[in-house]
Amino acid sequence: MPSFSASATRAQGGSARRSPAPAIAATAFAFLTTMMGTTLPTPLYSIYAHEMSLSALTVTILFAVYALGVVAALALFGGLSDVVGRRPVLMVAVALAVFSAALFLLTPVLPIFIAARVISGLSAGLVIGAGTAAIIDLFPPGRKAMGGMLAVGVNAGGLGLGTLIAGVLADVTASPLTTPYLLNLVLALLALVGLWVLVPASRASLSWRIRPIRLQVPPPIRRAFVLGVLAAGAAFSVSGVLTAVSALFVAQYLGWTSHTLPGLVVALAFLFMAIGQLVARRIPTPSALLIGCIGLAISAALLALALVETALAPMLASAIVLGLAGGLCFNAAIATTVERVEPGLRGNVSSALFAGIYVMLAVPAIGVGVLTQFTDLRAAGLVFSGLVELLILAVVIAQLVGRRSA
Repeated sequence: MPSFSASATRAQGGSARRSPAPAIAATAFAFLTTMMGTTLPTPLYSIYAHEMSLSALTVTILFAVYALGVVAALALFGGLSDVVGRRPVLMVAVALAVFSAALFLLTPVLPIFIAARVISGLSAGLVIGAGTAAIIDLFPPGRKAMGGMLAVGVNAGGLGLGTLIAGVLADVTASPLTTPYLLNLVLALLALVGLWVLVPASRASLSWRIRPIRLQVPPPIRRAFVLGVLAAGAAFSVSGVLTAVSALFVAQYLGWTSHTLPGLVVALAFLFMAIGQLVARRIPTPSALLIGCIGLAISAALLALALVETALAPMLASAIVLGLAGGLCFNAAIATTVERVEPGLRGNVSSALFAGIYVMLAVPAIGVGVLTQFTDLRAAGLVFSGLVELLILAVVIAQLVGRRSA
């Protein structure tokens, strides 16, 4: 079993002789559980829309509120784990996930729902930056790539499991708006215990800086950082459109009442994103980024076809291709940025990367909701699928120009 690297030992305060496996497992479980909680409401939006008389615009704004909460947490506290250590920030993130789940268990009224989504976004923002950096820290120098793969895998896996579990539970239980959150609450409490018992306490400074921290990107990786944000952000943009339209599309256009189905559509994207991580490590990083972007263009085209033909098969295919292609893009983005900076900057760079990505997730989701006020869901989805295609084309051109210059 590999030992801590010297830098990881200093960052985490563990012994160089201690096996990192328990700490890696506890950190990954906390990361997975927190991200799972963020997507539990996704297949339940049709129920919430009925319970609270929500319009399509309100539903998509509720989805975007979460993304904005993530960006706010990353912008305010993105580098905090570099200052106070990984474990304190991870524990706060999981505690916020517990609080969010408790709010979701209350009677569904719009102000409480908004508060729960914002807190869920804050918890995700904290765990994304600190969790990605913490997992990479725990792997020795020769296996940082494996750490990056695991970090993106549990991130995407948590997002996929959340929407799938919530959809299934909504169909098989009598309490679809409480059972998923009870499960998440229990798992989050277990994650807190795991972090406390298995992850070494930090020896970093305990002077918490509750103020905006300037997210830094070192000059040597800035070009790779921009390409990584645009490519991985394009993946999240496609997933934003897919998430915004899938539940309403299944209900309004296909006439299906199943909550598992829209949950499965979104889950396929994120679960195959984890599989894409395995594929990415067998491909040179520049090629993985280029192939990933081409795959994203195909995914957006398949989504447009599903909307035009009112067909489920192209939407499922879009989700699978999106996941595989997004996995390639995410892996390349992490490999060319977070893995290449010193431990003291990993939390900062990781947070800056995901802040840009989540902005690109929020914009299509809000845009689809706004456009549905002037047209229908199909037209809104097609418009944003087309815009994402243009974004992906720009990223591909930038990569090819960069290769030619190099």
